[in-house]
Amino acid sequence: MYHKEKSIQIKNSASALYNNLGVLRIAPRRLTYFTVVHANVVNMVSASWDGLNYSHRQLQSKEPNVATSTSLIMQAAFCGLPSRDLLVVTSQKGIQMYESDGSIMVYWHALDTPETPTGNALTELTYIAAQAVFARGISAVWENYICVGVSSGAILVFDVPSKGSNITLSEVLEEHKDSITDMASECSGSQECIADLVSADDSGSLCVWKSGEDFQLLNKIPGFDMSCSSVKLWKGTVVAGYGTGQIRLYEAVTGILHAEVNAHARWIYSLDIAPFSGLLLSAAEDSIVRVWHLTVTPETNNVEVAHLHNECVTDTQICGAKFCDGDGYAFAVTGYDLGEIIRYTQS
Repeated sequence: MYHKEKSIQIKNSASALYNNLGVLRIAPRRLTYFTVVHANVVNMVSASWDGLNYSHRQLQSKEPNVATSTSLIMQAAFCGLPSRDLLVVTSQKGIQMYESDGSIMVYWHALDTPETPTGNALTELTYIAAQAVFARGISAVWENYICVGVSSGAILVFDVPSKGSNITLSEVLEEHKDSITDMASECSGSQECIADLVSADDSGSLCVWKSGEDFQLLNKIPGFDMSCSSVKLWKGTVVAGYGTGQIRLYEAVTGILHAEVNAHARWIYSLDIAPFSGLLLSAAEDSIVRVWHLTVTPETNNVEVAHLHNECVTDTQICGAKFCDGDGYAFAVTGYDLGEIIRYTQS
């Protein structure tokens, strides 16, 4: 069903992070932007659709006006809003928002660092390790919000104007008790779309939200003490990937379990959905990328899952996988310590 295309070389290899691949398709310019995180650097590639032209850019996580203050980056993701696209980078120090091509940083939000108790050095080191601070989990929510998760379990909601840098923190959602791992959104803020945001944490718990001037918690789906590393929302269905290698599909509003699939032999690192076709992409530590097809029956609201395709990236711990278009015609994959983005297209 899919065949391998020419890979895109990147400046640095990929770090072993969940969802370590960002993809943004720029149709008017016939370009696709890719981002891959390596330590404290975001490797960004602009690739033309004909595969003939590539340009590279590297972004570092650092505080504004502090040239030497860098920190490990946890995630880089593109956020598409009706009026603009932004690249959001999260790290141990804060949250950076860039124009989609990475050329200009338009916003910086510093994370609160807990005060370290005074005492012997061992106590201080133990406290610092236990109180690690970072941001992870990024999602745009129609039509002007970007949500970012943090290690405390809180979700920061940013109000983003149609242009300029006047971005404000409008709300903090404090429902999760464990570090946020991933977030996903779908649809718009209309009444027809009841649930339009889902968040996941290290305990496997899922929170389903309705966005607006005041975000509403619609449902909390309990975890099973196993991290939910990647989550998606599609046609009112939550699709969650876990450290067990399982994929679970829930009805978003009620939390009813539609299906449970033993999809991989090891930890799932990334899920993605092609919204127009219902294709689901899953990638894991077991070196396997799988393509599934989701079907929703409107009369019963049941969801069926069919397996379509496998790809094996030999001897590679896969850490990122994304469709390159809304139909699922092509997808890209990254792997730990791999200095390339591997691409596949339908035969």
